[in-house]
Amino acid sequence: MWDLVADYTKIIIADIVLSGDNALIIGMAAAGLAPELRKKAILFGMVVAAVLRVVFALVATKLLGIPGLLVVGAMLLFWVCWGLYKEIRSNVDEEAAHAMEDAENPEAGYTGAPRRSLASALWTITVADVSMSIDNVLAVAAIADGDQTKLVVGLAIAIIAMACFATLIMKLLAKYPWISWAGLIVLIYVAAEMLYKGVFDPQRGILAYLNGTGGVPGLS
Repeated sequence: MWDLVADYTKIIIADIVLSGDNALIIGMAAAGLAPELRKKAILFGMVVAAVLRVVFALVATKLLGIPGLLVVGAMLLFWVCWGLYKEIRSNVDEEAAHAMEDAENPEAGYTGAPRRSLASALWTITVADVSMSIDNVLAVAAIADGDQTKLVVGLAIAIIAMACFATLIMKLLAKYPWISWAGLIVLIYVAAEMLYKGVFDPQRGILAYLNGTGGVPGLS
């Protein structure tokens, strides 16, 4: 019971603390639009990010079942941790909070005649969501460890939170940096655990594969 709660908590924390770059891009793109178009752009950005994360995470979960890929995933997750560390140091969450606040304020951001189309802003947001959802996906898939129900439910909770309270969440992360630092510690732990499993796991570990005792779930 408590292990399940702990895993859901880790998924939610990881997804939220890694959402700063997404929120920054969405906020900046929306703030550059005429005020009447901004809510549509923000909603679109959140929906696209949500769909991409679920789809990519399901694919990543399958891939991480292949012997050897857990080690690769662990190395990538350590790289994500390094990126999050730099984001925390450079106050990305504070920038994201300001960008989202400007986008939601009709008197802030760009307030003149439309200078770019909604379609152009949505394309910018979509491209950004594709490139910036990978870190979230990798972290969440590692925590779920093959449990698709845990994966989808954990992501759903985090996505709903970001969709409804993105600006508030970014403000909290900016005001209380320890939340992001706690998230970073969680991700480092997950990456280390993933690396250990990638080497020693009896089914997916490299040693089991080299000894001929491992297998790929669903393929062996």
